[in-house]
Amino acid sequence: MNVRQDIHSAGVPVLCQSCEARHRGLCGALEPDQLVELSKTASRHGVSPGAELMGDAEVVERYSNVLSGVVKLTKSLSDGRQQIVGLQFAPDFLGRPFKSESAINAEAATEVSLCSFPRTVIERMMRVSPGFEHRLLKQALNDLDEARDWMVALGRKTASERVASFLLMIARNIEPASDPAARSASFDLPLTRADIADFLGLTIETVSRQLTRLRTDDVIRIESNRHVTVDSLSRLQQRCGD
Repeated sequence: MNVRQDIHSAGVPVLCQSCEARHRGLCGALEPDQLVELSKTASRHGVSPGAELMGDAEVVERYSNVLSGVVKLTKSLSDGRQQIVGLQFAPDFLGRPFKSESAINAEAATEVSLCSFPRTVIERMMRVSPGFEHRLLKQALNDLDEARDWMVALGRKTASERVASFLLMIARNIEPASDPAARSASFDLPLTRADIADFLGLTIETVSRQLTRLRTDDVIRIESNRHVTVDSLSRLQQRCGD
């Protein structure tokens, strides 16, 4: 990369100027000169659905910002069984700093775009930029809060409430429906019915019945079995049992 040519008049690399991770993600905590340094080692790349991004017990050499798409996180048991334990969206940070090996599997649930950096560079940025380290800690705490909320959903919510909660989570996070003030949303389901059932602790038949129920009640519209339109996010939220 020719950094001299890629620098905007404000000192921000062209690579970073329109990046959501810069504005809403971790990189927003960096000064222009730090962004320049980080951009020298950055590589953007696209990943097809089903591709493994990170393997369990794999040595971590690079971290990534999710620029678009949905990443599926799973945990595996010794006998090969898997459980979906989370989803990541733009501009989430993919990786677990301060650990030499990954303890989770990450797979592209949809077409995914990533901006990746060497682990050594990210760890150096954390040492020299308290703001960067603060944002990383904030995301980790947000992930913990979301995991606790999901424990409540799986342990106490009805099947109907779980499916509604899942759809609301997708509607609020998937692009382009990432505007927190949005009143409606339209998106393709990032998971198959089988994966949704696995994530929610339900059967495929139950997931299908609850989607049909929400459609019959005019809470959602479904086209081509995958595309979901929510005309009123507040109505959907009312079905979540929160």
